[in-house]
Amino acid sequence: MTTVLIIGAGGVGQVVTHKCAQVPEVFTHIVLASRNEEKCKAIAKQIERPIKTAQVDADNLPELVALINQVKPKLVINVALPYQDLTIMDACLETGVHYLDTANYEPLDTAKFEYKWQWAYQQKFQQAGLMALLGSGFDPGATNMFTAYIAKHYFDEIHTLDIIDVNGGDHGYPFATNFNPEINIREVTAECQHWENGNFVTTPALSVKQSFTCPDDVGVYNIYRMYHEELESLTKHIPTLKKAQFWMSFGDSYLKHLEVLGNVGMTSIEPIEFQGQKIVPIQFLKQLLPEPSSLGPRTHGKTCIGCVVTGIKDGMQKTVYLYNVKDHQDCYKEVQSQAISYTTGVPAMIGAKMMLEGTWMQPGVWNMEQLDPDAFMADMNRYGLQWKVIEDPDFDLL
Repeated sequence: MTTVLIIGAGGVGQVVTHKCAQVPEVFTHIVLASRNEEKCKAIAKQIERPIKTAQVDADNLPELVALINQVKPKLVINVALPYQDLTIMDACLETGVHYLDTANYEPLDTAKFEYKWQWAYQQKFQQAGLMALLGSGFDPGATNMFTAYIAKHYFDEIHTLDIIDVNGGDHGYPFATNFNPEINIREVTAECQHWENGNFVTTPALSVKQSFTCPDDVGVYNIYRMYHEELESLTKHIPTLKKAQFWMSFGDSYLKHLEVLGNVGMTSIEPIEFQGQKIVPIQFLKQLLPEPSSLGPRTHGKTCIGCVVTGIKDGMQKTVYLYNVKDHQDCYKEVQSQAISYTTGVPAMIGAKMMLEGTWMQPGVWNMEQLDPDAFMADMNRYGLQWKVIEDPDFDLL
């Protein structure tokens, strides 16, 4: 009898709950908790099997500890905000429970995300005999697994990595974000970093773009180079990488709105005085934008996310592209969410499954690429994220 506690009732939390409920032989009991329990109850009503709900403030350590002690889960799946990672990790250590998340920690008052804060927990989790799995979403997460799988099965040594994330979906709004607006905008507007010849090279945000033709008739899109957290761990754990870049597609309307909002200060994280109280502009903007979890029924099109890797096999240079294509409406029909939430939530469930079944269970703090990819990749095909491989694709990437 295994109980899992899911913290976070946004779009990703909804998908994780649905997908865990589809695997009752692993996730025997599911408890979904959030600051707003009504959101949890609404998700629970979508699911045929019984799901318990609870209210918790994930910034409040005593509240977290009390809930975990009450629920007694074997694993906490953290799909709350990245600001809350360390508090939830502390609660897991205090209660002797394993931990998983989909995005690395960043401080609330600094738009900078990196793994150093969570990597510092390595000894604590090892000594407690507990496992913490970091970044078990799609990017990071599945992209780390794609890279590890390609390195294991197609190369003797890999040299370059391009992670390409294309969202060809259309929700009909002039401007909206497919996941938490505050996290999305902070991520997109951050300075770009890419790995080259042993160091990270910094360039202005979204200053480098190229055209990319997706396979399977997804379409042709402009992709922009930006920094993403898996570059930090992949370049650390795969030392043969000489160059590593992350690319994401953006439409002209999104970029124009983002530019204007930035110019007038609406994307700032610095508090300002307004009518006698302090407000953070980006948090106010978040309240004006469509709720990401509401985009599911109106989003049409497909995502195409994958990794292009070059390296050496049997003394010869070659290239491999491993990717997944997902239709937004297919996701909505299955779990009432659009594909961005779906592609993040399914790997979270699979990572949790790998841990609970013992496939990956080892004390300490781990990034995905440090673990064997084969069982995870098999489960991606099994649970809705089928992937394909193209050897020596005809790409001309920067």
